[in-house]
Amino acid sequence: MSMRYQAGFLTASFFPLKTPNAPTIGTLTTAGVVSFTAPANTGGGAIASFTAVATDSSSGATFVTTGASSPITISGLTVGSTYTAKVSATNAFGAGPLSAASNSVTIVPAIDFLVVAGGGGGGGADGGGGGAGGYISTVSPTGRNGTLASALTITLATNYTVTIGAGGTFNTGSGGQDPTNGSNSVFNTVTALGGGRGGNYRPTEFGGGNGGCGGGGGGETQPAQGSGTANQGYDGGTGQAAGGNRGGGGGGGAGAVGVNGTSTSIGGAGGAGLTSTFDSIQRGGGGGGGAQQGSGGVAGAGGAGGGGAGSVSPSATSGTANTGGGGGGGPDSTTTSATSGAGGSGVVVFKYSSSLTITIGAGLTGSTTSPSGGFKVTTITAGTGNVQWN
Repeated sequence: MSMRYQAGFLTASFFPLKTPNAPTIGTLTTAGVVSFTAPANTGGGAIASFTAVATDSSSGATFVTTGASSPITISGLTVGSTYTAKVSATNAFGAGPLSAASNSVTIVPAIDFLVVAGGGGGGGADGGGGGAGGYISTVSPTGRNGTLASALTITLATNYTVTIGAGGTFNTGSGGQDPTNGSNSVFNTVTALGGGRGGNYRPTEFGGGNGGCGGGGGGETQPAQGSGTANQGYDGGTGQAAGGNRGGGGGGGAGAVGVNGTSTSIGGAGGAGLTSTFDSIQRGGGGGGGAQQGSGGVAGAGGAGGGGAGSVSPSATSGTANTGGGGGGGPDSTTTSATSGAGGSGVVVFKYSSSLTITIGAGLTGSTTSPSGGFKVTTITAGTGNVQWN
């Protein structure tokens, strides 16, 4: 407050309120996100917040959301209704005038999703555990503590492709088939990569495979682990490099690296998976490494989230279906009865407004929960086909 002289008296002089000018309006999207540019003239102080107001073009109802900066997602908008938006800026003196109106849009839904690929098969003969399938989500957490994927703004009555990846095959002993990587899972343009197979010692030697999560290295001759993929999963553990006693490395998980095998015939544990906020199910555990029979051998545990346990005799455990868990590594054995574990199959999960209805097309297997908290959750567990929302 300043003082001024008036008619022979000193009187108080008050500044008028100095609120900011109106922001420059940008674009309102079909997901209810409005962008804008802050005003150059901020009035009597720094801008503390912005307020976005959306108006229903039919009913005149308004929806107000406050944010710190552009853009602002306006809450409460109804799918299928049409809106325009305006924005004001607020400083210590109060709210300034509203901006000009934005473009007019009809709100369409955004679908949150989780995509998990099939886990890799475990390696044979003190083999490495299979890596878990790649884990991609729009809602925290996501694989390897990575960047979340963006929710998909869909067009109603439009087909979107879904593929559920199979788990990798297991090793069937001295003369049988070798393990394979898991298969990819797909939703629209998003692809989660199959988990890397575990490293093998017999009959054909190879290290852990690369994939969504890396396979663990095999014992003795092929100890190198496989690499995981950014934003999907972690690397596998290394196998024991040499010596009469050896353990395979654990497969990488969506939430942690696989543990290394050791020269004391201890297989590494599989890396842990992640628990989805969609349905509170843990998925993406790596397979445990196998270990040499005898010599006090101890197989590695499967990673929490569906990873199969390794083995010292006679067979390892497979990854759990629809978790993308890696298969456990097999024991050191030349007999055809000794096997590693197969990888677990993948899954695709959707979360969306309870006002929508999903159609699960031919070729897919899935189920939908009853509405809760304004949302439904649909889980697709097998096949290839299309889904659409109405």
